[in-house]
Amino acid sequence: MTDTKQPAETEKRVVLPVDPTRRTEIDKQRVPMSARPYRLLALVKQDAVVRVQKEPDDTVMTWPHLLAIEFLAAAVMSVFLLAMGLFINAPLEELANGNVTPAVAKAPWYFLGLQELLAYFHPTVAGVLVPTAVLVGAAIIPYVDRENVLAVRPSERKTAVMLFTMFCILGLIVTFVGIFFRGPGYTFVIPYLTSPGLHFAL
Repeated sequence: MTDTKQPAETEKRVVLPVDPTRRTEIDKQRVPMSARPYRLLALVKQDAVVRVQKEPDDTVMTWPHLLAIEFLAAAVMSVFLLAMGLFINAPLEELANGNVTPAVAKAPWYFLGLQELLAYFHPTVAGVLVPTAVLVGAAIIPYVDRENVLAVRPSERKTAVMLFTMFCILGLIVTFVGIFFRGPGYTFVIPYLTSPGLHFAL
């Protein structure tokens, strides 16, 4: 009596559905093997192939934004200089006389700050120590303010901006005092009150 084996029932491969909450990109593109004549090695996302360079958000165009502001500033400065030339008398002096040396002469406006300091301090202090301290101090300002070295906006470097502004204000104060508040003999005057006008030369 021979035993005959019953043919084993072929096991069918059952693909369970994937939980929708755990579906990946590969699961979404899963197709039967019979309908897919290739193997999926990797999935490359589109943004990795085609990358669009994002423009900075805080930029403006040169025209018309920047050039319009510069043109307006140039026009205002031109009107200011024209008004200064019309309303402020700055006559020429008499011919130079080599036999007569003026007692005190005003320096050019860019040196009047130093000349004003010479009226208060010793020449070594006013002519050497103070300018050296200003130049060295202005050079070390970026090394003093180390909070945000990569900042590009003045509002993010408040310490450096405040220190440099103080240097500029002090320089402008002594320069304007030398220009407008010094009269004959380099005496202190108040324009149009204690003196007939502005004294550009002594």
